[in-house]
Amino acid sequence: MKLEALPPLSLYVHIPWCVRKCPYCDFNSHENAAALPENEYVARLLLDLESALPSVWGRRLGSVFIGGGTPSLFSPQAIDALLSGVRARLPLEPGAEVTVEANPGTVEARRFHGFRDAGVTRVSIGVQSFDERMLAALGRIHGADEARRAIAAALECFDSVNIDLMYGLPGQSLEMARADIEEAARAGAPHVSAYQLALEPNTVFWSKPPSLPEHDLCADMQLLVEATLSQYAHYETSAFAKPGHRCRHNLNYWEFGDYIGIGAGAHGKISFADRITRHERAKQPAAYLAADAAVANRTVPERELPFEFMLNALRLVEGFPPRLFEERTGLPLAAIERPLNAAESKGLLERDWNFLRPSARGRRFLNDLLDLFLAEEKPGPAAAAAASGRVIPITAERR
Repeated sequence: MKLEALPPLSLYVHIPWCVRKCPYCDFNSHENAAALPENEYVARLLLDLESALPSVWGRRLGSVFIGGGTPSLFSPQAIDALLSGVRARLPLEPGAEVTVEANPGTVEARRFHGFRDAGVTRVSIGVQSFDERMLAALGRIHGADEARRAIAAALECFDSVNIDLMYGLPGQSLEMARADIEEAARAGAPHVSAYQLALEPNTVFWSKPPSLPEHDLCADMQLLVEATLSQYAHYETSAFAKPGHRCRHNLNYWEFGDYIGIGAGAHGKISFADRITRHERAKQPAAYLAADAAVANRTVPERELPFEFMLNALRLVEGFPPRLFEERTGLPLAAIERPLNAAESKGLLERDWNFLRPSARGRRFLNDLLDLFLAEEKPGPAAAAAASGRVIPITAERR
C-alpha cells in the first residue's frame, strides 16, 4: 500500500466516569461517587497527547470530540484547561468542530455557557427517550422534563446540538417510539441520532436480558424514524441532520480519516505513507493515570483494510466516491472487485462511476453486506474496536 496524501485528522478525548452505569452500556465507563480527579486527569490527557505528537507533526485538527462516560460531569474550568492545552500542542483548523457529550441531569444552563466559553461549539445530549417508563427501564438518572430543559438550555448556547434517541426499548410499542421521535423533531435540534437498542456482552442487559420488541416491530420503528425525520437529511445509518449540521467528527470516522484517541481506553488510527496504525490506551482509569501507562500499537495488515474501510463507509447513506477507497487505504479498487460484484448481485450495493452506496436493502441488512468484505482470516482487534461504536462511533454519537 502507498498513500499519496494523509487523510484529515481529528482528536477523540475519553472521560470515563459517570454517575451510574446504565445496564445496556458497553462503553468504557465507570461509576464514581467521589470527587473526580479533574486536574490530574486533564494533565494526564495532555501528556498523552504530547506522546502522540511525533506521529502527526505538521498536521491540524479538524475536530475534537469529548466523549465518555459523562464528560459533562467535568467542570467548565476543566474543559477549558483541556482545550487550551490541546490548542497549545496541536493547531486546530479554522472553524474546527468541538463537541462535548452531555447527559440530562448533569448539566445546567450556566455549565453550557461555561463549555461554550471554553471553545466548545457543539453539544450532544443523551436523551434516549422522553417516556418516563422507558427511561426507568434503561436505568437513566434523568427524567423527561430534565431532558427537555437540557435541550432548551443547549439550544440557547449552541448552534449545533444533537439529540440521541434509542428505539426497540423494553416494552416499547410503535406508538411509544412515534411519540419519542416526534418530540425530538419538534425540539428544534439540528441533528438527531436514533439507533436501536442492542444487547451487548459484558453488560447487565446481556446477563439479564429484558424483553425487547420483536425484530419486525423494530424494523417498523426504523422506518418510522426515517419517515418522521424527513425534514432532516438522513446521511448515515443512525444520523439525521439539517443543512450545515452534519457531525464533521463522525464523518471523519466514517470516511476512514485519522484520529488520535486519548484517555482511558481510547483507541486511535494514524496513517503514514506506507502503513496504517492503530493505538489503544489502558482501559482502567487508575492504570491510565499512571505516568508509565503503556500504549498498545499495531500496524493494520493490508488484508484487513478493505473491511475496516467498508465497516465505516458503508454506513453512509449517500455512499462514497470510489477514489476515496484508494486514497484512504492505499489499495486499488480492484482489491475489492470480487466482493463488490457479489454485493451488487445480491442487491445490497449500488454503484456507478461516481459513487458506491448501500442499496435500501443493503441498509436494512448492513451486516450481510459487510460480511462480504471480511478477509479470509479473522480481522484483528482494531476491526472489533471499530464495531464497538465508541472509539469509532458508527452509530452516530453512540450515546
